[in-house]
Amino acid sequence: MECLYYFLGFLLLAARLPLDAAKRFHDVLGNERPSAYMREHNQLNGWSSDENDWNEKLYPVWKRGDMRWKNSWKGGRVQAVLTSDSPALVGSNITFAVNLIFPRCQKEDANGNIVYEKNCRNEAGLSADPYVYNWTAWSEDSDGENGTGQSHHNVFPDGKPFPHHPGWRRWNFIYVFHTLGQYFQKLGRCSVRVSVNTANVTLGPQLMEVTVYRRHGRAYVPIAQVKDVYVVTDQIPVFVTMFQKNDRNSSDETFLKDLPIMFDVLIHDPSHFLNYSTINYKWGFGDNTGLFVSTNHTVNHTYVLNGTFSLNLTVKAAAPGPCPPPPPPPRPSKPTPSLGPAGDNPLELSRIPDENCQINRYGHFQATITIVEGILEVNIIQMTDVLMPVPWPESSLIDFVVTCQGSIPTEVCTIISDPTCEITQNTVCSPVDVDEMCLLTVRRTFNGSGTYCVNLTLGDDTSLALTSTLISVPDRDPASPLRMANSALISVGCLAIFVTVISLLVYKKHKEYNPIENSPGNVVRSKGLSVFLNRAKAVFFPGNQEKDPLLKNQEFKGVS
Repeated sequence: MECLYYFLGFLLLAARLPLDAAKRFHDVLGNERPSAYMREHNQLNGWSSDENDWNEKLYPVWKRGDMRWKNSWKGGRVQAVLTSDSPALVGSNITFAVNLIFPRCQKEDANGNIVYEKNCRNEAGLSADPYVYNWTAWSEDSDGENGTGQSHHNVFPDGKPFPHHPGWRRWNFIYVFHTLGQYFQKLGRCSVRVSVNTANVTLGPQLMEVTVYRRHGRAYVPIAQVKDVYVVTDQIPVFVTMFQKNDRNSSDETFLKDLPIMFDVLIHDPSHFLNYSTINYKWGFGDNTGLFVSTNHTVNHTYVLNGTFSLNLTVKAAAPGPCPPPPPPPRPSKPTPSLGPAGDNPLELSRIPDENCQINRYGHFQATITIVEGILEVNIIQMTDVLMPVPWPESSLIDFVVTCQGSIPTEVCTIISDPTCEITQNTVCSPVDVDEMCLLTVRRTFNGSGTYCVNLTLGDDTSLALTSTLISVPDRDPASPLRMANSALISVGCLAIFVTVISLLVYKKHKEYNPIENSPGNVVRSKGLSVFLNRAKAVFFPGNQEKDPLLKNQEFKGVS
Protein backbone atom coordinates (compact mmCIF):
# COMPACT_ATOMS: atom_id res chain seq x y z
CA MET A 1 0.00 0.00 0.00
CA GLU A 2 2.87 2.35 0.80
CA CYS A 3 4.31 1.77 -2.67
CA LEU A 4 0.96 2.69 -4.14
CA TYR A 5 1.00 6.02 -2.29
CA TYR A 6 4.47 6.81 -3.60
CA PHE A 7 3.39 5.95 -7.14
CA LEU A 8 0.32 8.19 -6.95
CA GLY A 9 2.40 11.03 -5.52
CA PHE A 10 4.85 10.68 -8.38
CA LEU A 11 2.02 10.86 -10.92
CA LEU A 12 0.63 14.01 -9.31
CA LEU A 13 4.07 15.61 -9.27
CA ALA A 14 4.63 14.73 -12.91
CA ALA A 15 1.26 16.15 -13.84
CA ARG A 16 2.08 19.35 -11.99
CA LEU A 17 5.48 19.95 -13.57
CA PRO A 18 4.20 21.20 -16.98
CA LEU A 19 1.81 23.50 -15.21
CA ASP A 20 4.56 25.00 -13.06
CA ALA A 21 6.84 25.37 -16.06
CA ALA A 22 4.25 27.38 -18.03
CA LYS A 23 4.61 31.16 -18.08
CA ARG A 24 1.95 33.12 -16.21
CA PHE A 25 0.80 36.64 -17.05
CA HIS A 26 2.22 38.00 -13.82
CA ASP A 27 5.61 36.50 -14.73
CA VAL A 28 5.61 38.30 -18.06
CA LEU A 29 3.92 41.61 -17.31
CA GLY A 30 5.55 42.69 -14.07
CA ASN A 31 6.84 41.89 -10.64
CA GLU A 32 3.58 42.71 -8.91
CA ARG A 33 2.17 39.70 -7.07
CA PRO A 34 -1.03 40.83 -5.37
CA SER A 35 -2.67 38.60 -2.81
CA ALA A 36 -5.69 36.48 -3.52
CA TYR A 37 -7.70 38.89 -1.36
CA MET A 38 -6.77 41.82 -3.61
CA ARG A 39 -7.67 39.88 -6.75
CA GLU A 40 -11.03 38.97 -5.31
CA HIS A 41 -11.99 42.40 -4.03
CA ASN A 42 -10.46 44.47 -6.85
CA GLN A 43 -12.11 42.57 -9.66
CA LEU A 44 -12.26 44.80 -12.75
CA ASN A 45 -15.11 44.33 -15.17
CA GLY A 46 -13.90 42.54 -18.31
CA TRP A 47 -10.40 41.88 -16.97
CA SER A 48 -8.82 38.46 -16.28
CA SER A 49 -6.61 37.13 -13.50
CA ASP A 50 -2.88 37.19 -14.19
CA GLU A 51 -2.71 33.61 -12.90
CA ASN A 52 -3.68 32.51 -16.43
CA ASP A 53 -1.12 30.91 -18.74
CA TRP A 54 0.86 32.92 -21.29
CA ASN A 55 1.53 31.49 -24.75
CA GLU A 56 5.26 32.09 -24.86
CA LYS A 57 5.68 30.28 -28.17
CA LEU A 58 3.39 32.72 -29.97
CA TYR A 59 4.32 35.73 -27.83
CA PRO A 60 8.01 35.50 -26.83
CA VAL A 61 9.07 37.01 -23.53
CA TRP A 62 12.21 39.19 -23.44
CA LYS A 63 13.63 40.59 -20.25
CA ARG A 64 14.93 44.12 -19.96
CA GLY A 65 18.38 44.40 -21.55
CA ASP A 66 17.84 41.48 -23.95
CA MET A 67 19.82 42.11 -27.16
CA ARG A 68 16.83 41.09 -29.27
CA TRP A 69 15.10 44.38 -28.41
CA LYS A 70 17.51 46.20 -30.74
CA ASN A 71 16.20 44.31 -33.77
CA SER A 72 12.53 44.32 -32.83
CA TRP A 73 11.77 47.16 -35.26
CA LYS A 74 13.26 48.30 -38.58
CA GLY A 75 15.14 51.57 -38.40
CA GLY A 76 15.34 51.95 -34.64
CA ARG A 77 13.24 51.56 -31.49
CA VAL A 78 9.54 52.26 -30.98
CA GLN A 79 8.56 54.26 -27.91
CA ALA A 80 5.23 53.79 -26.14
CA VAL A 81 3.75 56.73 -24.23
CA LEU A 82 1.16 55.88 -21.55
CA THR A 83 -1.10 58.59 -20.09
CA SER A 84 -4.28 58.67 -18.05
CA ASP A 85 -6.86 61.20 -16.90
CA SER A 86 -5.95 60.50 -13.27
CA PRO A 87 -6.84 61.33 -10.53
CA ALA A 88 -10.20 59.58 -10.61
CA LEU A 89 -12.99 59.76 -8.04
CA VAL A 90 -13.78 56.26 -6.81
CA GLY A 91 -16.71 54.88 -8.76
CA SER A 92 -15.91 56.88 -11.88
CA ASN A 93 -14.12 55.69 -15.00
CA ILE A 94 -10.43 56.31 -15.61
CA THR A 95 -9.14 56.23 -19.19
CA PHE A 96 -5.67 55.14 -20.26
CA ALA A 97 -4.19 56.04 -23.64
CA VAL A 98 -1.15 54.48 -25.32
CA ASN A 99 0.52 56.18 -28.29
CA LEU A 100 3.36 54.66 -30.29
CA ILE A 101 6.18 56.92 -31.48
CA PHE A 102 7.97 55.47 -34.50
CA PRO A 103 11.54 56.18 -35.61
CA ARG A 104 12.17 59.22 -37.75
CA CYS A 105 10.51 59.26 -41.21
CA GLN A 106 8.08 56.44 -40.31
CA LYS A 107 4.31 56.66 -39.91
CA GLU A 108 1.16 54.55 -40.06
CA ASP A 109 -0.96 54.88 -43.21
CA ALA A 110 -4.73 54.53 -43.63
CA ASN A 111 -4.45 50.76 -44.12
CA GLY A 112 -2.48 50.21 -40.92
CA ASN A 113 0.83 49.66 -42.71
CA ILE A 114 3.99 51.40 -41.58
CA VAL A 115 5.44 53.52 -44.40
CA TYR A 116 8.25 55.98 -44.93
CA GLU A 117 7.29 59.64 -45.15
CA LYS A 118 7.91 61.17 -48.55
CA ASN A 119 11.05 63.29 -49.01
CA CYS A 120 12.18 62.56 -45.45
CA ARG A 121 15.79 61.55 -44.82
CA ASN A 122 16.71 59.46 -41.84
CA GLU A 123 20.13 58.09 -40.95
CA ALA A 124 19.93 55.63 -43.84
CA GLY A 125 18.87 58.32 -46.33
CA LEU A 126 15.85 58.03 -48.63
CA SER A 127 14.39 54.53 -48.90
CA ALA A 128 13.47 53.04 -52.26
CA ASP A 129 10.88 50.78 -50.61
CA PRO A 130 7.90 52.87 -49.43
CA TYR A 131 7.00 50.28 -46.76
CA VAL A 132 8.55 49.62 -43.40
CA TYR A 133 5.96 46.86 -42.76
CA ASN A 134 3.44 45.95 -45.47
CA TRP A 135 0.96 44.05 -43.32
CA THR A 136 -1.81 44.37 -45.90
CA ALA A 137 0.10 42.19 -48.37
CA TRP A 138 0.95 39.77 -45.56
CA SER A 139 -2.69 39.35 -44.52
CA GLU A 140 -3.77 38.75 -48.13
CA ASP A 141 -1.18 35.97 -48.62
CA SER A 142 -1.77 34.22 -45.31
CA ASP A 143 -4.52 33.38 -42.95
CA GLY A 144 -6.80 32.25 -45.75
CA GLU A 145 -8.55 29.31 -44.19
CA ASN A 146 -11.95 29.58 -45.94
CA GLY A 147 -11.64 33.35 -45.70
CA THR A 148 -12.69 33.31 -42.07
CA GLY A 149 -9.32 34.14 -40.54
CA GLN A 150 -9.92 31.55 -37.79
CA SER A 151 -6.26 30.53 -37.64
CA HIS A 152 -4.43 29.40 -34.56
CA HIS A 153 -2.18 32.44 -34.59
CA ASN A 154 -4.89 35.17 -34.63
CA VAL A 155 -5.20 34.90 -30.89
CA PHE A 156 -4.13 36.80 -27.77
CA PRO A 157 -1.43 35.55 -25.40
CA ASP A 158 -4.03 33.62 -23.36
CA GLY A 159 -5.42 31.92 -26.45
CA LYS A 160 -8.60 33.98 -26.86
CA PRO A 161 -9.32 34.77 -30.53
CA PHE A 162 -9.11 38.28 -31.92
CA PRO A 163 -12.47 40.08 -32.20
CA HIS A 164 -13.44 40.16 -35.87
CA HIS A 165 -14.92 43.63 -36.06
CA PRO A 166 -14.90 45.46 -39.44
CA GLY A 167 -11.35 46.28 -40.48
CA TRP A 168 -9.73 44.15 -37.79
CA ARG A 169 -6.98 43.03 -40.20
CA ARG A 170 -5.70 46.62 -40.32
CA TRP A 171 -4.98 46.51 -36.59
CA ASN A 172 -1.53 45.01 -36.25
CA PHE A 173 -0.52 45.82 -32.68
CA ILE A 174 -1.45 43.81 -29.58
CA TYR A 175 -1.63 45.73 -26.29
CA VAL A 176 -1.64 43.90 -22.96
CA PHE A 177 -2.62 46.07 -19.94
CA HIS A 178 -1.80 44.85 -16.44
CA THR A 179 -2.83 46.22 -13.02
CA LEU A 180 -4.08 44.95 -9.65
CA GLY A 181 -3.21 41.35 -10.58
CA GLN A 182 -5.40 41.43 -13.70
CA TYR A 183 -4.84 41.94 -17.40
CA PHE A 184 -6.76 43.22 -20.42
CA GLN A 185 -5.88 42.42 -24.06
CA LYS A 186 -6.65 44.75 -26.95
CA LEU A 187 -6.01 44.69 -30.70
CA GLY A 188 -5.33 48.12 -32.14
CA ARG A 189 -3.35 50.46 -34.32
CA CYS A 190 -0.66 52.95 -33.28
CA SER A 191 -2.94 54.45 -30.62
CA VAL A 192 -5.44 52.80 -28.26
CA ARG A 193 -7.60 53.80 -25.30
CA VAL A 194 -8.90 51.67 -22.44
CA SER A 195 -11.38 52.76 -19.75
CA VAL A 196 -11.64 51.13 -16.32
CA ASN A 197 -14.34 51.61 -13.69
CA THR A 198 -12.76 52.34 -10.30
CA ALA A 199 -15.61 51.18 -8.08
CA ASN A 200 -13.53 48.19 -6.86
CA VAL A 201 -10.10 49.80 -7.04
CA THR A 202 -8.19 50.35 -3.80
CA LEU A 203 -7.78 54.03 -2.95
CA GLY A 204 -4.38 55.58 -3.49
CA PRO A 205 -1.69 55.33 -6.19
CA GLN A 206 -1.70 52.25 -8.41
CA LEU A 207 0.56 51.03 -11.22
CA MET A 208 -0.52 50.33 -14.79
CA GLU A 209 1.88 48.41 -17.07
CA VAL A 210 1.48 47.92 -20.82
CA THR A 211 3.35 45.57 -23.17
CA VAL A 212 3.06 46.08 -26.95
CA TYR A 213 3.58 43.42 -29.64
CA ARG A 214 3.56 43.69 -33.44
CA ARG A 215 2.71 41.13 -36.10
CA HIS A 216 5.62 39.07 -37.38
CA GLY A 217 4.42 36.45 -39.87
CA ARG A 218 2.51 33.88 -37.82
CA ALA A 219 3.93 35.08 -34.51
CA TYR A 220 4.36 38.35 -32.63
CA VAL A 221 7.38 40.38 -31.56
CA PRO A 222 7.54 42.64 -28.48
CA ILE A 223 8.40 46.21 -29.42
CA ALA A 224 7.76 48.34 -26.31
CA GLN A 225 6.96 48.30 -22.61
CA VAL A 226 5.73 51.22 -20.54
CA LYS A 227 4.27 51.89 -17.09
CA ASP A 228 2.62 54.79 -15.31
CA VAL A 229 1.09 55.59 -11.91
CA TYR A 230 -2.57 56.51 -11.58
CA VAL A 231 -4.50 57.64 -8.49
CA VAL A 232 -7.97 56.74 -7.23
CA THR A 233 -9.40 58.95 -4.48
CA ASP A 234 -12.58 59.41 -2.48
CA GLN A 235 -12.04 63.18 -2.50
CA ILE A 236 -13.47 65.21 -5.39
CA PRO A 237 -10.48 66.59 -7.36
CA VAL A 238 -10.98 70.37 -7.17
CA PHE A 239 -9.04 73.21 -8.79
CA VAL A 240 -9.76 76.93 -8.54
CA THR A 241 -8.75 79.60 -11.04
CA MET A 242 -8.61 83.24 -9.92
CA PHE A 243 -8.92 86.28 -12.15
CA GLN A 244 -8.85 90.01 -11.45
CA LYS A 245 -9.14 92.77 -14.00
CA ASN A 246 -5.93 94.71 -13.31
CA ASP A 247 -3.87 91.92 -11.72
CA ARG A 248 -0.48 91.58 -13.39
CA ASN A 249 0.20 87.91 -12.51
CA SER A 250 -2.68 85.74 -11.30
CA SER A 251 -0.42 82.76 -10.60
CA ASP A 252 1.36 84.49 -7.70
CA GLU A 253 -1.91 84.69 -5.68
CA THR A 254 -1.32 88.42 -5.12
CA PHE A 255 -4.33 90.59 -5.92
CA LEU A 256 -5.47 94.20 -5.64
CA LYS A 257 -7.59 95.91 -3.07
CA ASP A 258 -11.03 97.30 -4.00
CA LEU A 259 -11.32 95.30 -7.22
CA PRO A 260 -13.47 92.13 -7.47
CA ILE A 261 -11.73 88.78 -7.86
CA MET A 262 -13.52 86.09 -9.86
CA PHE A 263 -13.11 82.55 -8.48
CA ASP A 264 -13.98 79.69 -10.85
CA VAL A 265 -14.15 76.12 -9.54
CA LEU A 266 -13.07 73.33 -11.89
CA ILE A 267 -13.98 69.77 -10.89
CA HIS A 268 -11.82 67.11 -12.53
CA ASP A 269 -14.46 64.68 -13.77
CA PRO A 270 -13.48 63.53 -17.29
CA SER A 271 -15.91 60.59 -17.25
CA HIS A 272 -18.82 62.89 -16.23
CA PHE A 273 -19.48 60.81 -13.14
CA LEU A 274 -21.00 63.78 -11.29
CA ASN A 275 -23.15 65.07 -14.14
CA TYR A 276 -26.41 64.28 -12.36
CA SER A 277 -25.23 65.20 -8.87
CA THR A 278 -26.24 68.28 -6.93
CA ILE A 279 -23.06 70.18 -6.13
CA ASN A 280 -22.77 72.82 -3.40
CA TYR A 281 -19.87 75.23 -2.89
CA LYS A 282 -19.13 76.67 0.56
CA TRP A 283 -16.69 79.59 0.58
CA GLY A 284 -14.72 81.17 3.37
CA PHE A 285 -12.68 84.18 2.20
CA GLY A 286 -10.80 84.74 5.44
CA ASP A 287 -11.69 88.45 5.80
CA ASN A 288 -14.44 88.10 8.42
CA THR A 289 -17.22 88.32 5.85
CA GLY A 290 -18.68 84.97 6.89
CA LEU A 291 -19.42 81.83 4.89
CA PHE A 292 -21.02 81.93 1.48
CA VAL A 293 -22.85 78.87 0.07
CA SER A 294 -23.77 78.62 -3.60
CA THR A 295 -24.68 76.10 -6.29
CA ASN A 296 -22.78 78.16 -8.90
CA HIS A 297 -19.20 77.23 -9.67
CA THR A 298 -18.19 80.91 -10.05
CA VAL A 299 -18.23 83.66 -7.43
CA ASN A 300 -16.88 87.21 -7.12
CA HIS A 301 -15.39 88.67 -3.96
CA THR A 302 -13.76 92.03 -3.23
CA TYR A 303 -11.17 92.52 -0.49
CA VAL A 304 -11.26 96.05 0.99
CA LEU A 305 -8.18 95.75 3.20
CA ASN A 306 -4.54 95.05 2.50
CA GLY A 307 -3.03 91.94 4.05
CA THR A 308 -2.85 88.16 3.84
CA PHE A 309 -6.03 86.06 3.89
CA SER A 310 -6.76 82.32 3.96
CA LEU A 311 -9.21 81.13 1.32
CA ASN A 312 -11.12 77.89 2.02
CA LEU A 313 -13.55 76.05 -0.24
CA THR A 314 -15.53 72.89 0.43
CA VAL A 315 -17.33 71.14 -2.43
CA LYS A 316 -20.10 68.67 -1.65
CA ALA A 317 -21.70 66.32 -4.19
CA ALA A 318 -24.19 63.46 -3.85
CA ALA A 319 -22.50 60.81 -6.00
CA PRO A 320 -23.52 57.23 -6.79
CA GLY A 321 -22.00 54.87 -4.24
CA PRO A 322 -22.42 51.65 -2.32
CA CYS A 323 -25.42 51.37 -0.07
CA PRO A 324 -24.75 51.21 3.65
CA PRO A 325 -25.33 47.82 5.28
CA PRO A 326 -28.78 47.39 6.79
CA PRO A 327 -29.01 47.68 10.56
CA PRO A 328 -29.06 44.39 12.42
CA PRO A 329 -32.55 43.16 13.33
CA PRO A 330 -33.58 43.79 16.94
CA ARG A 331 -33.48 40.78 19.23
CA PRO A 332 -36.97 39.72 20.23
CA SER A 333 -37.57 39.47 23.94
CA LYS A 334 -39.59 36.26 23.44
CA PRO A 335 -39.69 33.74 20.69
CA THR A 336 -42.43 34.52 18.21
CA PRO A 337 -43.99 32.22 15.68
CA SER A 338 -43.13 32.59 12.04
CA LEU A 339 -45.51 34.82 10.08
CA GLY A 340 -45.12 33.06 6.69
CA PRO A 341 -42.70 32.70 3.83
CA ALA A 342 -39.19 34.74 4.12
CA GLY A 343 -40.04 36.99 1.18
CA ASP A 344 -42.83 38.65 3.17
CA ASN A 345 -40.55 39.46 6.06
CA PRO A 346 -39.86 43.26 6.06
CA LEU A 347 -36.45 42.64 7.58
CA GLU A 348 -35.52 40.43 4.66
CA LEU A 349 -36.72 43.07 2.15
CA SER A 350 -34.53 45.75 3.76
CA ARG A 351 -31.47 43.64 3.03
CA ILE A 352 -32.02 43.79 -0.73
CA PRO A 353 -29.36 46.21 -2.01
CA ASP A 354 -30.56 49.37 -3.73
CA GLU A 355 -28.51 50.00 -6.85
CA ASN A 356 -29.44 53.71 -6.82
CA CYS A 357 -27.89 54.56 -3.46
CA GLN A 358 -25.91 57.78 -3.20
CA ILE A 359 -23.10 58.84 -0.95
CA ASN A 360 -21.83 62.34 -0.20
CA ARG A 361 -18.39 63.05 -1.60
CA TYR A 362 -16.35 66.09 -0.64
CA GLY A 363 -13.55 68.10 -2.16
CA HIS A 364 -11.41 70.78 -0.56
CA PHE A 365 -9.30 73.68 -1.75
CA GLN A 366 -7.14 76.09 0.25
CA ALA A 367 -5.00 79.06 -0.75
CA THR A 368 -3.26 82.03 0.86
CA ILE A 369 -4.12 85.31 -0.86
CA THR A 370 -2.15 88.56 -0.52
CA ILE A 371 -4.00 91.85 -1.09
CA VAL A 372 -2.00 94.97 -2.03
CA GLU A 373 -2.54 98.43 -3.46
CA GLY A 374 -2.63 98.62 -7.23
CA ILE A 375 -3.49 100.84 -10.18
CA LEU A 376 -7.27 100.70 -10.18
CA GLU A 377 -8.17 102.86 -13.16
CA VAL A 378 -6.59 104.82 -16.01
CA ASN A 379 -8.25 107.43 -18.25
CA ILE A 380 -7.25 109.54 -21.23
CA ILE A 381 -8.56 113.06 -20.58
CA GLN A 382 -7.06 114.95 -23.53
CA MET A 383 -5.46 114.36 -26.94
CA THR A 384 -3.47 117.13 -28.64
CA ASP A 385 -1.99 117.26 -32.15
CA VAL A 386 1.66 118.35 -32.10
CA LEU A 387 3.12 120.28 -35.05
CA MET A 388 5.75 118.15 -36.73
CA PRO A 389 9.11 119.58 -37.86
CA VAL A 390 9.83 119.94 -41.57
CA PRO A 391 11.93 116.72 -42.12
CA TRP A 392 8.92 114.47 -41.28
CA PRO A 393 6.02 115.92 -43.28
CA GLU A 394 3.98 112.69 -43.39
CA SER A 395 4.05 111.75 -39.66
CA SER A 396 1.83 113.00 -36.88
CA LEU A 397 2.64 113.51 -33.21
CA ILE A 398 -0.16 113.28 -30.67
CA ASP A 399 0.08 113.93 -26.95
CA PHE A 400 -2.19 111.87 -24.65
CA VAL A 401 -2.85 113.38 -21.23
CA VAL A 402 -3.51 110.48 -18.85
CA THR A 403 -4.71 110.22 -15.24
CA CYS A 404 -4.92 107.18 -12.97
CA GLN A 405 -6.25 106.10 -9.58
CA GLY A 406 -4.63 103.86 -7.00
CA SER A 407 -0.91 103.28 -6.76
CA ILE A 408 1.68 105.21 -8.76
CA PRO A 409 2.67 103.59 -12.09
CA THR A 410 6.29 102.96 -12.99
CA GLU A 411 5.94 102.21 -16.70
CA VAL A 412 3.68 103.00 -19.63
CA CYS A 413 3.09 100.86 -22.73
CA THR A 414 1.26 101.89 -25.88
CA ILE A 415 0.03 99.49 -28.55
CA ILE A 416 -1.07 101.06 -31.83
CA SER A 417 -3.24 98.77 -33.94
CA ASP A 418 -5.66 98.82 -36.84
CA PRO A 419 -9.25 100.03 -36.23
CA THR A 420 -10.32 96.50 -35.20
CA CYS A 421 -7.65 96.46 -32.45
CA GLU A 422 -6.44 93.08 -33.78
CA ILE A 423 -3.43 93.79 -36.01
CA THR A 424 -0.63 95.42 -34.03
CA GLN A 425 1.38 98.03 -35.88
CA ASN A 426 3.62 99.43 -33.16
CA THR A 427 4.37 98.75 -29.48
CA VAL A 428 6.31 101.13 -27.26
CA CYS A 429 7.08 100.69 -23.54
CA SER A 430 9.03 103.10 -21.40
CA PRO A 431 9.54 103.88 -17.69
CA VAL A 432 7.77 106.90 -16.23
CA ASP A 433 8.26 109.10 -13.20
CA VAL A 434 4.87 110.28 -11.97
CA ASP A 435 3.99 112.37 -8.94
CA GLU A 436 1.25 111.57 -6.45
CA MET A 437 -1.36 113.31 -8.61
CA CYS A 438 -0.81 110.63 -11.28
CA LEU A 439 -0.99 113.00 -14.22
CA LEU A 440 1.29 112.35 -17.18
CA THR A 441 1.61 113.10 -20.89
CA VAL A 442 2.39 110.31 -23.34
CA ARG A 443 3.59 111.36 -26.82
CA ARG A 444 3.25 108.88 -29.67
CA THR A 445 3.98 109.04 -33.41
CA PHE A 446 1.50 107.97 -36.11
CA ASN A 447 2.81 107.25 -39.60
CA GLY A 448 0.22 108.45 -42.06
CA SER A 449 -3.43 109.36 -41.81
CA GLY A 450 -6.28 107.02 -40.89
CA THR A 451 -8.06 105.50 -37.90
CA TYR A 452 -6.02 103.79 -35.19
CA CYS A 453 -6.80 101.74 -32.10
CA VAL A 454 -4.66 102.88 -29.18
CA ASN A 455 -4.24 100.67 -26.09
CA LEU A 456 -2.50 102.52 -23.28
CA THR A 457 -1.37 100.56 -20.21
CA LEU A 458 0.04 101.83 -16.92
CA GLY A 459 1.81 99.28 -14.73
CA ASP A 460 3.70 98.70 -11.53
CA ASP A 461 5.08 95.54 -9.91
CA THR A 462 1.68 93.98 -9.18
CA SER A 463 -0.93 95.64 -11.40
CA LEU A 464 -1.70 96.71 -14.92
CA ALA A 465 -4.45 99.20 -15.81
CA LEU A 466 -5.60 99.47 -19.43
CA THR A 467 -7.59 101.97 -21.40
CA SER A 468 -8.36 101.98 -25.12
CA THR A 469 -9.49 104.57 -27.61
CA LEU A 470 -9.98 105.04 -31.34
CA ILE A 471 -8.24 108.04 -32.85
CA SER A 472 -8.56 109.51 -36.33
CA VAL A 473 -5.42 111.09 -37.77
CA PRO A 474 -6.39 113.49 -40.60
CA ASP A 475 -4.62 113.63 -43.92
CA ARG A 476 -2.16 116.48 -43.93
CA ASP A 477 -2.56 119.26 -46.62
CA PRO A 478 -0.44 118.46 -49.66
CA ALA A 479 1.06 121.94 -49.10
CA SER A 480 3.24 120.70 -46.29
CA PRO A 481 5.65 123.18 -44.61
CA LEU A 482 8.41 122.29 -47.06
CA ARG A 483 6.12 122.61 -50.06
CA MET A 484 4.72 125.88 -48.72
CA ALA A 485 8.23 127.29 -48.45
CA ASN A 486 8.98 126.28 -52.04
CA SER A 487 5.71 127.85 -53.21
CA ALA A 488 6.55 131.08 -51.41
CA LEU A 489 9.91 131.25 -53.17
CA ILE A 490 8.26 130.67 -56.54
CA SER A 491 5.69 133.40 -55.83
CA VAL A 492 8.41 135.88 -54.92
CA GLY A 493 10.24 135.09 -58.17
CA CYS A 494 7.10 135.61 -60.26
CA LEU A 495 6.42 138.90 -58.52
CA ALA A 496 9.96 140.10 -59.32
CA ILE A 497 9.51 139.22 -62.99
CA PHE A 498 6.16 141.00 -63.06
CA VAL A 499 7.68 144.16 -61.57
CA THR A 500 10.49 144.04 -64.12
CA VAL A 501 8.07 143.80 -67.04
CA ILE A 502 5.99 146.70 -65.76
CA SER A 503 9.15 148.76 -65.36
CA LEU A 504 10.13 148.04 -68.96
CA LEU A 505 6.77 149.08 -70.26
CA VAL A 506 6.86 152.30 -68.29
CA TYR A 507 10.36 153.04 -69.51
CA LYS A 508 9.32 152.34 -73.10
CA LYS A 509 6.47 154.76 -72.90
CA HIS A 510 8.59 157.42 -71.24
CA LYS A 511 11.26 157.14 -73.99
CA GLU A 512 8.73 157.70 -76.80
CA TYR A 513 7.93 161.12 -75.45
CA ASN A 514 11.44 162.17 -74.41
CA PRO A 515 13.89 162.36 -77.37
CA ILE A 516 17.52 161.76 -76.76
CA GLU A 517 19.61 164.93 -76.34
CA ASN A 518 22.57 165.67 -78.60
CA SER A 519 25.04 165.77 -75.81
CA PRO A 520 27.84 163.33 -76.56
CA GLY A 521 28.07 162.13 -73.03
CA ASN A 522 24.34 161.55 -72.83
CA VAL A 523 24.37 159.75 -76.15
CA VAL A 524 26.94 157.34 -74.95
CA ARG A 525 25.08 156.66 -71.68
CA SER A 526 21.74 156.42 -73.43
CA LYS A 527 23.15 154.09 -76.06
CA GLY A 528 24.59 151.80 -73.44
CA LEU A 529 21.28 151.78 -71.56
CA SER A 530 19.40 151.10 -74.78
CA VAL A 531 21.59 148.13 -75.55
CA PHE A 532 20.92 146.71 -72.08
CA LEU A 533 17.17 147.24 -72.41
CA ASN A 534 17.14 145.77 -75.90
CA ARG A 535 18.80 142.64 -74.62
CA ALA A 536 16.33 142.39 -71.76
CA LYS A 537 13.39 142.78 -74.15
CA ALA A 538 14.88 140.18 -76.42
CA VAL A 539 14.74 137.76 -73.54
CA PHE A 540 11.19 138.52 -72.42
CA PHE A 541 9.66 139.55 -75.77
CA PRO A 542 11.33 137.55 -78.54
CA GLY A 543 10.27 138.26 -82.15
CA ASN A 544 9.19 141.83 -81.51
CA GLN A 545 12.34 143.68 -82.55
CA GLU A 546 10.49 145.50 -85.38
CA LYS A 547 8.67 147.57 -82.79
CA ASP A 548 11.87 149.05 -81.45
CA PRO A 549 11.31 152.87 -81.13
CA LEU A 550 14.69 153.50 -82.71
CA LEU A 551 13.27 152.44 -86.08
CA LYS A 552 10.84 155.35 -86.07
CA ASN A 553 13.67 157.86 -86.61
CA GLN A 554 14.85 156.10 -89.78
CA GLU A 555 13.60 156.78 -93.28
CA PHE A 556 12.45 153.90 -95.43
CA LYS A 557 13.67 154.13 -98.99
CA GLY A 558 12.66 152.29 -102.06
CA VAL A 559 9.03 152.07 -100.96
CA SER A 560 6.57 153.27 -103.55
